[in-house]
Amino acid sequence: MLSLLHIENIAVIQTADIQFDSGFNALTGETGAGKSIVVDAIGAIIGERTSRDLIRTGAKSALVNAVFTALPDLPWFQENGCGPDEEGNLLIQREIQPDGKNICRLNGRLITVSQLRQLGRQLLNIHGQHDGQQLLDEKCHLEYLDGFGATEEERMAFRIAYEALAALTREISALQMNEAEKARRIDNLQYQISELERAQLQPGEEEELTCRRDLLRNAGKLIESVEGAHLALSGDEERDGAAALLGAGENALHTAARLSPQASELLDKLTELRCAADDLAEQIRDLRESFDFEPGELDEIESRLDVLHRLKKKYGGTVEEMLDYLERCKKELDEIQFSSDKVARLEKERDKALDAAGKAGNVLSAARKKCAKALEKRIQSELAQLDMPKVRFQVQFQPKAGAYGMDETGMDEVQFLMSANVGEDLKPIQKIASGGELARIMLALKNVLAENDQVGTMVFDEVDTGVSGRAAQKVAEKLADVARSKQVLCVTHLPQLAAMADVHFSVEKGERAGRTYTQVERLDRSRRKEELARLTSGEHITEATLDAAGELLDGAELYKQLHKS
Repeated sequence: MLSLLHIENIAVIQTADIQFDSGFNALTGETGAGKSIVVDAIGAIIGERTSRDLIRTGAKSALVNAVFTALPDLPWFQENGCGPDEEGNLLIQREIQPDGKNICRLNGRLITVSQLRQLGRQLLNIHGQHDGQQLLDEKCHLEYLDGFGATEEERMAFRIAYEALAALTREISALQMNEAEKARRIDNLQYQISELERAQLQPGEEEELTCRRDLLRNAGKLIESVEGAHLALSGDEERDGAAALLGAGENALHTAARLSPQASELLDKLTELRCAADDLAEQIRDLRESFDFEPGELDEIESRLDVLHRLKKKYGGTVEEMLDYLERCKKELDEIQFSSDKVARLEKERDKALDAAGKAGNVLSAARKKCAKALEKRIQSELAQLDMPKVRFQVQFQPKAGAYGMDETGMDEVQFLMSANVGEDLKPIQKIASGGELARIMLALKNVLAENDQVGTMVFDEVDTGVSGRAAQKVAEKLADVARSKQVLCVTHLPQLAAMADVHFSVEKGERAGRTYTQVERLDRSRRKEELARLTSGEHITEATLDAAGELLDGAELYKQLHKS
């Protein structure tokens, strides 16, 4: 459950610490006091989209911390290798910065917003005042039915079969082009294949040609340098080179070497130098003779590189990529030229896939219809507890329109029908349900769906819109019933709901030094009576309204005692 929520510099809240309890927690306050900001902060802590506009004016950043306790072993913990600390506490932090960046931490460890969102779905559910509008969208009805029914296995089997069918259908469509288009494509492919094959591309040739071109472009300088080095070592008719001079020095030391040991050592070194100079001169001569520069070779290389450059602009950035493109063109040409045979084979495979998808779809439809009957009974039972005992609720099935009578969701079009009054025909919800009825149907649906998940906290943000009187009391009792198995946080304007809460918070807005501030206060019984009286009568609070508020609290406590499990 959500045990502690710390809010800092979000909108009009400079700082607030809210310590929630298990059971039913209610938040009340004047319109605009900041109740929705608390819900926005809770949304931020479970990874929902936020805006930098949330940051309080003048603040460098906004911060939300939350501590969750008594959590089950959620799948997210296993998948991400982290979870609550040794004491069972899970601390989530999210900092919202002016540049739109978010810093998220879990027990001090950095995580991404995407990871936080995945975890948040397993921690709590937020049900907003506009969720009832989703009931008006028929596209959501199938999603709600699948969320209630244990049809995961059937849906997965159908999805696999349908994806196989869709893949074959796409492949056949790609091959079934008209004759004119086919002829144009064949001509284009044949031209490209011919152009690439005429080029006789060789892997690595561009690099070799580039190196050879650079060598040829500098041939004069290269030859001049090598010949200069050879002349310096070997000399010519007019002068001796370094090797000859070293030889002369060697001859001069021979006589001295016979007379002096030191001179003998120097002679040995001089002999080594002369031999090395001779070898080096020979190697340089061989290098010069190896140069083979044919007239016109540079022009041929430049021409070949120009061809490669032109082809690269059309078919790929390297010779290897162009060769790969050539192979793909040949394969596509073969497929088009022999497409009739391939289409015939694929159509047989598609027929088999269609039969398999149809069978899987029928199994899924049967499972959904079974779940629909159970959902109808559960919703009608919930609505009876929400002061709608005469309502009839039904899940209507229609065959799916379109190709093959199916899509990725299955073979069913699902629509919720209802009749709110005795003697009235069942009609689509969006055509007959009032705002208050939508709110209660949505509450019933959310409660039924919540029975099948591990989420321990449910947040209701003014879901009582359009509800009053006896219906409001029934909604309060239903939330109290839910709170026996899950933590409930409810933002409300109704005194009946606030009175039923186990813990009651007041959200109040004020001004100090020209700035607006919002604070959240946990109310004792005396302050709860005052707040309930305000919700009932506005600013005109009397002893009578306070007494009535006390009676509301006593009645709520009695209901919870009588229905304690």
